[in-house]
Amino acid sequence: MEDYPEELRTPPLSLVSIVGCPELHPSISAALSSQQPPMNTLALPDFAKASILARSGKARDPLAPPQAPAGILKKDWLLKHRTRVPAAVAALFRADQVSGDPAQWLQACSDLENLKSAIQGNNTKLVVVLVQAQASDELSEDITVALRKRAEIDSKHLVVLVEHDETEWSRSLSKLKNVFVELCSTFYKEEGRRIKARIEKRNFASIELSIRYCYKVAVYAEFRRDWSEALKFYEEGVRVLREMVGTSTRLPPTQRLVEIKAVAEQFHFKISTLLLHAGKVVEAITWFRKHIRSYERVVGTPEVAFLHWEWFSRQFLVFGELIETTSATIPDTLSPRFGTADNALTEWEFQPAYYYQLAATYLREKRYAIECSSSMSNLTTEVNGTPESVMPSVYVGQYVRLFEQGDTVSVLPLSDTEYTSYALSEAERFQDSYEIIALFRKAYESFQSLGATRMASACSGGMAIEYYAAGDFSNAKQLFDGVAGLYRQEGWTTLLWENLGYLRDCSMKLNSPKDFISYSLEMAALPLFSVSREENRESRIKSGPAGSPTISRRENIQQEVLSVLERKQTPEEADDGFYKAMEEATHLDIDQISPLRMVLIASVAFHDQSVKPGSPLLVSVSLLSHLPSPVVVDQLEVQFNQSDCNFVIQSTQEDSQPLDSDFHDQVVQTTTSLTLSTNRWMRLTHEVKSGQSGKLECLSVKVTINKHLVICCHAESPASMEDFPLWKFEDQVETLPTKDNVLAFSGQKLIQVEEPDAQVDLVLNSAGPALVGELFVVPVTILSKGHAIHSGELKINLVDARGGGLLMSPREAEESESHHVELLGVSDVSEDKESMEEVDSIRKIQCSFGVVSVPTLSVGDSWSCKLEIKWHRAKSVMLYVSLGYSLGSSEEEALHRLNVHRSLQIEGQVPLLVSHQFLRPFRREPLLLSGIRSLGGDEKKCCLAMNESNILIVSARNCTEVPLCLHSVTIESDGDGKQLCSAQQISGISNGHAVIAPSEEYKGIFSVNPQALNSNFNLGEIYLKWSRDSSLGEDQATHVIMKHQLPEVSVEEPPLVVSMECPPYATLGTPFTFYVKIQNSTSLLQEIKYSLVDSQNFVFSGAHNHAAFILPKSEHIVSHKLVPLGSGAQQLPRITVTSVRYSAALTPSTSAATIFVYPSEPKFTLETSHSAYDGVLS
Repeated sequence: MEDYPEELRTPPLSLVSIVGCPELHPSISAALSSQQPPMNTLALPDFAKASILARSGKARDPLAPPQAPAGILKKDWLLKHRTRVPAAVAALFRADQVSGDPAQWLQACSDLENLKSAIQGNNTKLVVVLVQAQASDELSEDITVALRKRAEIDSKHLVVLVEHDETEWSRSLSKLKNVFVELCSTFYKEEGRRIKARIEKRNFASIELSIRYCYKVAVYAEFRRDWSEALKFYEEGVRVLREMVGTSTRLPPTQRLVEIKAVAEQFHFKISTLLLHAGKVVEAITWFRKHIRSYERVVGTPEVAFLHWEWFSRQFLVFGELIETTSATIPDTLSPRFGTADNALTEWEFQPAYYYQLAATYLREKRYAIECSSSMSNLTTEVNGTPESVMPSVYVGQYVRLFEQGDTVSVLPLSDTEYTSYALSEAERFQDSYEIIALFRKAYESFQSLGATRMASACSGGMAIEYYAAGDFSNAKQLFDGVAGLYRQEGWTTLLWENLGYLRDCSMKLNSPKDFISYSLEMAALPLFSVSREENRESRIKSGPAGSPTISRRENIQQEVLSVLERKQTPEEADDGFYKAMEEATHLDIDQISPLRMVLIASVAFHDQSVKPGSPLLVSVSLLSHLPSPVVVDQLEVQFNQSDCNFVIQSTQEDSQPLDSDFHDQVVQTTTSLTLSTNRWMRLTHEVKSGQSGKLECLSVKVTINKHLVICCHAESPASMEDFPLWKFEDQVETLPTKDNVLAFSGQKLIQVEEPDAQVDLVLNSAGPALVGELFVVPVTILSKGHAIHSGELKINLVDARGGGLLMSPREAEESESHHVELLGVSDVSEDKESMEEVDSIRKIQCSFGVVSVPTLSVGDSWSCKLEIKWHRAKSVMLYVSLGYSLGSSEEEALHRLNVHRSLQIEGQVPLLVSHQFLRPFRREPLLLSGIRSLGGDEKKCCLAMNESNILIVSARNCTEVPLCLHSVTIESDGDGKQLCSAQQISGISNGHAVIAPSEEYKGIFSVNPQALNSNFNLGEIYLKWSRDSSLGEDQATHVIMKHQLPEVSVEEPPLVVSMECPPYATLGTPFTFYVKIQNSTSLLQEIKYSLVDSQNFVFSGAHNHAAFILPKSEHIVSHKLVPLGSGAQQLPRITVTSVRYSAALTPSTSAATIFVYPSEPKFTLETSHSAYDGVLS
């Protein structure tokens, strides 16, 4: 589109001219160009330049007969009306030029007459502008009337500009713009009406004039922004122009078609621009399709077919650029079903990339046509030569030849032969390949962004062909490889054939014989079965170097490969560097995704699923080829992951010589013939001897063909062998790789060679459950029964028995740095220092994993070690122990290792469940205010009275299944805690240790006497030292310290302390005194109330209710005489003491208010002996 002239690419703008007063021209021109729509200005500095506006055409004799037009459209007509033929002319005069000296008036009148005569015949409108300095400098009416009469204009076409007054200047300038708009519209309307009248009257005999008049009316309508009328007459011109194709005889046939297409191109561009400008995208595409169909077959003679394809390509390129630059969008009302009766368009026609691709395609057709035309026109050019001094004519689409004779230069028409020779020479001067590549790349990028992989691939293939044509074989090969990948994947066989032909030729030009052979074999194996056909030059150019996809062509390509390998034939157009780059033997690798898989595929299947080491087994090797001709195999080598199993099969044909190969003691088998027929399996069965234990897998099958081609096929299992994508839907007989149907559907290329039975015993012992905190020992014993152990290695692994593998949760792992169960170490039981050093040298111990080397053991020897494991929390753990060893110390024997596995589940348990309890002093109740206030709280903190002997009972219950020995129970506090609180054990272990049977409980009693006030007092930790009971034969009798944290308590001084005093026992019917002492430890006077409740077991004397005042730091005693009425444990009368100040009541506990009553006076005897287990309470 950039090649089009600007006047054609941009909408026409009205043209006005201003003459005189050149100092005002810039401001007036800027004002006219800033309005909407803008106006172009032709500024003339003085009236002497007015002759530019005069018509330059030659005067025609009115009596002479009308001449036939020499062409359809003149090239510069539109440019002339945009730059040289104004619609209106403004004559600028200053006020002093018309109102001063009479000579100045006469000069003004003369200038005006000259201007009128210059525009006479052009229908150009005239405007007179008087320039005043101030608004007050008004001219007389007589002067203005005389000036209007001289100019022959209406009063509204005389405009006064006030120069030095901004307000008046803007107003008068706006009036001038309105006058120009009105006159321009009138001018273009009258001109269009004048030409339209000629069309309606049909007063012309030439069809060229009809087209020209339609074009002019449409352009005048564009000047007026009347888009509908412009579109109407452009379409009418196209209709008439299409009728002219077969009727006009004014020019020779070839030049006539060139002119018609050039004019049609301008009409089409205008129509497309107008439709897209109006947002009618669908209508524009529909019009483009109509335009293409109209001229698709108007090619002309074969010699000038390249001109048609060049023009055709340009149509798609320009319309694609218009679609890309338009701001219009596809309407929502358009049917989404493209390509149907509701919507004949396709979805691609709305994408610019579609048009760029077709533009490149048709430009490539031009290149093909030039190659054909060049061969046909060589003889004509040699005889007649190429015409010189050819130039474009004044008419669109025409060319003429300049003829010089002396000083005279004349213009002569061209014959079709001369024009063809000129056009062909001009076309050969330019390299179209790079323009085609640019168009294909533009379309490729656009299709890629849209996700259209196939369309992008087609564009990439087009670029590759052009690179090939330009001689850039490296870039061409890279692009062809990418395109061929998609064609292989989707099965486009014919397209793949064409691409492989180019790749084959590029490899030859790049001196790459391996790639040449690879692409040639792939082409020969393609499923193409067309019969042979003759090729002409044009079809050969379009099909490329691959030629026609026929069976004979496939056979020829296969034969070419064999000839190249034997160096008997050189490929066409190959140079000496091609053979220099060849190796002695060409190696090709074929795997499961290789495109050469259809050239040769190897299927390998073992007849068994598992086998013992050293046992013979059968393996079937099957080969299949899709090459069109039979292939003679010289040698077949089957390779396994265990090299001892490799074997070779050689052919012993009479015409074949033995291959020089060194197989390093491999099994070599000879056969009479190894021939691969087309699409038929060649089946071979061979016996191999299983090697070492483990996996035995067939890796590859190497096939040697013609002694110079080695194809290494990766072995495939029949059970998992995939079909050939390109041969899947071909009509052919399907055969199986093996005769055994079961083996064909389930056979595998690998087999499991079982391990020999290990003759070593691995023993794990466990001493019952493991206890948290102790160092648990697991003895491991290795006993060699029939195998000597070399390079032994013991692997220990601890795994959570509940599953998951981890010995602690991820959240617990973040909170703690230690594991729940930890492997601390491995200790050697042996006393041999050398073996201990050997074990220690290779020892890797982690938290849950350990590797320990085992010393060399002879048959019958044993070795033991102990695993030291510590439980930090109760958890069930699986202990896995694996022994790996070799049967000898040599390198070969070291590779073959045997393994013995053992596992043991060990339960981790908590040894002791520790609890504690605080009690008040016996028959002594302090009043603790914080305990009263926190009765409603969720977390009740224990309160202790300061300077009182509080009782702490510590309980330890055996939670295991084994008896435990408790050696000591102590309370440990920090430095400040020892000074502020004294803790003494009242009852505890009396004989070294206490044995706690399973489920039994030990209780220790401590007296805690805090001596300082503290709301958050830390009493410290309870330390329990325990061990397993060694009397039962337990080996693990080490002492373990268990800690139990005591909670924080609140220590406060009680304001009142109530204590009861009575005999330790009573006798039935014998009275005794019962005292209640209330002690006031504050400096305040305390009022108390107390009450005594009757008891049916006692008769007492004294008041039931009483009140008293207790002085500061003193005590009050209440006494009662009680006579017991019943024997046994009896409840004393319940007494309640209430503090009025604190609104709190104190009532002794039930145990404190209990006394034992004997029926008669008891007789006591003191004993000095005591039990060793007095501290154990069930």
